[in-house]
Amino acid sequence: MNIYQKLKTDHDRHRELMRQIADTSGDSEERKRLFDVLVKEVESHAAAEEQTLYSELIESVETQPQTRHSVSEHKEASDYLEELQSTDMSNPAWLMTFKKFKDALEHHMKEEENDVFELSEDVIDDDRAVALGAKFEGRKEVEKRRVEG
Repeated sequence: MNIYQKLKTDHDRHRELMRQIADTSGDSEERKRLFDVLVKEVESHAAAEEQTLYSELIESVETQPQTRHSVSEHKEASDYLEELQSTDMSNPAWLMTFKKFKDALEHHMKEEENDVFELSEDVIDDDRAVALGAKFEGRKEVEKRRVEG
């Protein structure tokens, strides 16, 4: 699998986790469990993506502006997750913040899939995309262990 296929697979998983979380309520065990999985998945994905795909794209003049924008959206998502982790899940503010996070992350994933992938395919050849896919998987596993603490 190339880097784009691996990222899209993760994005689909993130979308499904967010959908499942949106179907929960209050401070339930299911919401806590799903949210813990989502945090681990999103944080490790973003870090690995920055260390593989974006570290290459930042070097190209053509892809640098979009790369900077995408990395700033990772920071925004991380800020939302931090806020959610410090808010009681039974507080109505938690769900409002979660919806903002969900909208922001869905926007980011759509933008990556529609814009970033197309731009990067002009800069990264097919063989390199496959190599980056393998590198991404390795980095993601390292990042998951880091996020788990």
